[in-house]
Amino acid sequence: MKYYKTLNDNTIQCLLCRHYCKLKEEQTGICGVNKNENGKLKNLVYNHPSALNIDPVEKKPLYHFLPGSKILSIGTVGCNFRCPFCQNWQISQTNKIDENVVVTPNDMAKLVEDYQCDGVAYTYNEPSIFYPYAKDIGKSVAIKGAKNIFVTDGFESVEEIEDMDWLDAANIDLKSFNKEYYKKVLKGDLDAVLDTIQRMHNKGIWIEITTLLIEGENDSTEELENMAKFIANVDKDIPWHLSAFHPDYKMLDKNATQIETLKRAYDIGKKYGLNYIYFGNVDVPDITYCPKCGYDVVVRNRYEVVKNKITNEGTCPKCDTKIAGVWNK
Repeated sequence: MKYYKTLNDNTIQCLLCRHYCKLKEEQTGICGVNKNENGKLKNLVYNHPSALNIDPVEKKPLYHFLPGSKILSIGTVGCNFRCPFCQNWQISQTNKIDENVVVTPNDMAKLVEDYQCDGVAYTYNEPSIFYPYAKDIGKSVAIKGAKNIFVTDGFESVEEIEDMDWLDAANIDLKSFNKEYYKKVLKGDLDAVLDTIQRMHNKGIWIEITTLLIEGENDSTEELENMAKFIANVDKDIPWHLSAFHPDYKMLDKNATQIETLKRAYDIGKKYGLNYIYFGNVDVPDITYCPKCGYDVVVRNRYEVVKNKITNEGTCPKCDTKIAGVWNK
């Protein structure tokens, strides 16, 4: 895809997220890292990661995508949202790029090979805003058989999603089901995120959804029911990760989420027929149960898989029911 379109008088429109920023000469978008230089879009963070680690795929979190896989996780600086609870705000809410750090897509592919990683996750900050860099890395590692994963706020442009034939999986944040909250607090748009979830699912990208539950912000019964109902209408097999908030960034005055709040959301999800619901940021085992017979096919302790009984055909060993997910490379 072309990452921008020319409007007039050297004004361009960025196509890397749903803000669709219109940029005059030398102007940078809301994300802080995509700039109009000489009538062309320049991705300022290309080749300049701010974070680079090796993680289990369960940390993304993805629970139904190659359990136990080793993933190279990368991020840059910048974001297209302004979440006051961001846990990576030191890099997501800055546009200060360390240009002394240079890691090319080919360098990333070499790291994947050297450390025998099963894939790459574009994470820590919003990957849609460094899509040109991510895509070039993704194509380089795919040649070697590695998978590609987005951990995203779901604000990708339609053009990006249509271009994502190289992407294998995504964990998408559904931060609220309140349009005003998305607009005023997060500086995003709920309808766009819902559209992204549907489009990625339709495209065949394996998706899982995460909701960070913040008491008094997004945990009302009505809102949780709307979330669960929406996910179920897309696909009841989409895993829903319910994560506990802890005070951070601009929300240090809020209480950490209680386990009872997570359990209430879990019950609501089950009420609407969701087959796979998990807790995050709490010390409880995360278990994948067969939706038919209830057998515990995968058991995780935090990010470690301690039991995986799913067959090579991706089914429950007890009743042969298909367990939704990507279980084999």
